[in-house]
Amino acid sequence: MALKVAIQMDPIDGINIDADSTFRLAEEAQARGHELFYYTPDKLIYREGRILARGWPLTVRRVKGDHFTLGVEAEVDLSDFDVVWLRQDPPFDMGYITTTHLLERIHPATLVVNDPFWVRNSPEKLLVLNFPDLTPPTLIARDLATIKAFKARHGDVILKPLYGNGGAGVFRLDPNDRNLSSLHELFTGINREPLIVQKYVPAVVKGDKRIILVDGEPVGAINRVPAEGETRSNMHVGGRPEKIGLTEREYEICARIGPVLREKGQIFVGIDVIGDWLTEINVTSPTGIQELERFDGINVAAMIWDVIEGKRRG
Repeated sequence: MALKVAIQMDPIDGINIDADSTFRLAEEAQARGHELFYYTPDKLIYREGRILARGWPLTVRRVKGDHFTLGVEAEVDLSDFDVVWLRQDPPFDMGYITTTHLLERIHPATLVVNDPFWVRNSPEKLLVLNFPDLTPPTLIARDLATIKAFKARHGDVILKPLYGNGGAGVFRLDPNDRNLSSLHELFTGINREPLIVQKYVPAVVKGDKRIILVDGEPVGAINRVPAEGETRSNMHVGGRPEKIGLTEREYEICARIGPVLREKGQIFVGIDVIGDWLTEINVTSPTGIQELERFDGINVAAMIWDVIEGKRRG
């Protein structure tokens, strides 16, 4: 059954086709005979009760520097599509939130992946709060005195923006660090959002594991090892992906959170685990499926499309 698929993503010309999960999803969809249409988030439109987008028919191919062809630009009604992919990267700001409100108006008649209502209500660093026994000690606050007290209690902490991504703005503050006040001043001068602070987990030197779940089921993992002298293991900042399996503890974590993700329509999710602790549940624009396919031969894109096609047939 051929589907009409729209993909809302950041500009396609600048992506790394060897790492980008959206490209792999588009490639798999095309191989299955689905019709692709691409638009950027700024081209999403509400007009007189209709949800529209201005974009282009899309063809993809695995050729570096020549990885896509666009058809004639057109304005389309997204309710005419079978599937819309919400795949732009954070920051999870008001622009992103507005996108979820608009796409929610066509879902589930048009299947929006992931479900925009629960994407909006389950940002990466907040959904984990539903599972406090699975996470390291965590604080969300803006007040400096409160953050200082948390750091004094735990000594070695990670400080990061609540709605950031890709490792941007992540700082380790060890017991001897004297930069907390300056960092607080910097962050609070940029926006009005709280910060998230977590007790530092020393096991991060061995890697930050990205576990991929499809419709609530774990399908594999990659380990992201920080570069020399780095605390952050994100691949955006030089983290090295490695082949790895799942531990008994990680299967336990997935068993706890998987049913919640499935219930909330989060078909493609990447969770982050350091040591025995869950640190993030990534639902906005998770990555890692190409690395997992190279390491273990697991075609996650095919698994995701199997689920989507099953939901459309249903």
